Amino acid sequence: MPTYAINKRANYDYEILEKLEGGLVLAGYEVKSIKTGHISLKGAFVTITGNQAYLTNANIPAYQVANMHKDYDPNQSRKVLIHKREVKALIGKISQKGLTLVPIRVYSTRGLIKLEFGVGKGKKKIDKRENIKKREEKVKMERILKNKR
Repeated sequence: MPTYAINKRANYDYEILEKLEGGLVLAGYEVKSIKTGHISLKGAFVTITGNQAYLTNANIPAYQVANMHKDYDPNQSRKVLIHKREVKALIGKISQKGLTLVPIRVYSTRGLIKLEFGVGKGKKKIDKRENIKKREEKVKMERILKNKR
């Protein structure tokens, strides 16, 4: 299961409460571009319009720039295929204040391009500092244990 893109800021900026996955509706040249590793989830988010979910602001550049049609937009919204009951549940969750849908990674399963996204709650600066402090303490303890051996 190859992973093509990971949103590194997702776990740093958001506390992920629940993870979901869905297929992406893409054109053939977009699939080729993703499989060569040309996708960026930086600044991307998932929106819900009606009963459909869309990946918005994800950058998928053209596979072959010379052969692309002129009106191709690399940042266009792409449909995320999830069940209607999941969409309804997500609408209820994101209607709560402070919750948003954050893309976590793009990967492939049996030749299909999938998107893993989560319901996230934005972290405050204090929370980020606490996480950094915990990480540094953990590294320090591992060094001490390694030196005692």
